[in-house]
Amino acid sequence: MSSSDGKIISVVGSGLIGRSWAMVFASGGYRVKIYDNQPGLAAKALAEIRRQFGELEEAHMLRGQLKASEQLALLSSHDDLAQALEGAFFVQECVYEDLAAKRSVFQAVERLVGGDVILSSSTSCLLPSNVFSQVQDRSRCIVSHPVNPPYYVKLVELVPHPDTPDAVMDTAHALMTQVGQAPVRLKKEIDGFALNRVQYAVIAESWRLVQDGVISVRDIDLVMSEGLGMRYAFIGPMETMHLNAPEGLEDYLQRYREGMQRVLASFGPVPQFSGEAADRITQEMCALIPGEQQHLSSRRERRDQLLMALSKMKGQH
Repeated sequence: MSSSDGKIISVVGSGLIGRSWAMVFASGGYRVKIYDNQPGLAAKALAEIRRQFGELEEAHMLRGQLKASEQLALLSSHDDLAQALEGAFFVQECVYEDLAAKRSVFQAVERLVGGDVILSSSTSCLLPSNVFSQVQDRSRCIVSHPVNPPYYVKLVELVPHPDTPDAVMDTAHALMTQVGQAPVRLKKEIDGFALNRVQYAVIAESWRLVQDGVISVRDIDLVMSEGLGMRYAFIGPMETMHLNAPEGLEDYLQRYREGMQRVLASFGPVPQFSGEAADRITQEMCALIPGEQQHLSSRRERRDQLLMALSKMKGQH
């Protein structure tokens, strides 16, 4: 028997992230109970997952060893929180990014589960010490921050509360690994975690270059998609430096340290992302991809298909 046989995970919140988490956990063979406090929404989420499973199976992109029908049989929808939490060993919260809402969820959840149940938040920017501030036993609390959409992008940032012991992090890491995600551990909480701090640095400099008339919106995106992104899809910035000099990282630093310091010192202030510059950049972006829903939906579908294909290819390496 696998470690997932009969084990239950509760997903609280049935939106895009909640549905994707439910699909990930089901792909690993876990029973998943989906809860939403709005009556009927969890059932609608289940119907949407059924549709996605069918499409994924037809495209040979379904994750895990189970058929779509077998994975779907592991899922259930609930309008009652106590029923959704019954028997769970892991609770993944996926409500909208609002501190009060998340605190309220975890207060309600804690009253209904045993002390050994791990409480995990999908927050992308709220610190664990804030999210779990009203939980009595914070030693079983973590953030499991996925990349949207987590079914196609496997990275998960595991961020501990200051009171979280290594054993809880180990359990979460093992779970995420077992269901096919790529978990990374942060050793302590920090605003923005790791992914968004790196992402925001890229966004800020890209914005500055467009704002200052150095490069167009189209071309700065090509800098990433046809340049940096090509290698970053398989290796990160640290390994890139290590491989980009004949004798490795020490050699790279000797060659490029001064240049890196000079360029970094020339970076401008943090952009405001508002005003005339924001209007101009938005207009330029919308000339490439109009902002109407049909255009955005089409590009999101294209993105997801490309991410699925890339994920499949990476799995072969």
